[in-house]
Amino acid sequence: MASTDVQTVGGAADTAKVATAALLAVGGFVAYFLLSAQGAAAQWGGLIGCMVLGAVVFFTAHTGRVFIGFLRDAKREMSKVVWPARRESVQMTLYVFAFVFVMALFLWLTDKTLEWLLYDLVLGWRK
Repeated sequence: MASTDVQTVGGAADTAKVATAALLAVGGFVAYFLLSAQGAAAQWGGLIGCMVLGAVVFFTAHTGRVFIGFLRDAKREMSKVVWPARRESVQMTLYVFAFVFVMALFLWLTDKTLEWLLYDLVLGWRK
């Protein structure tokens, strides 16, 4: 059996940084509502200031650095994807619209046929 190395990263300091970042974000929302008497500039300043400070604290933690690496990898993978041309996208969208229309028509006809069979022929409610 192959052995796998388990690498424990972070620790109490990183957990404290993430918790501090979360508290700063929540504190920004609290400051926004507590500063309502001071005006909109103070409200938005407190909110944005706490959010920016929380983001800075978060990105100094190991979790934040891992998140930045994830974003870089995601951007690199997006550049590898072969995106469809505009013509192909429009054509596929029209196919989907046509399918939805045909399916709606089929379901409506099925509903009306069953309604006619049950209510008119079997039960005789409509006369």
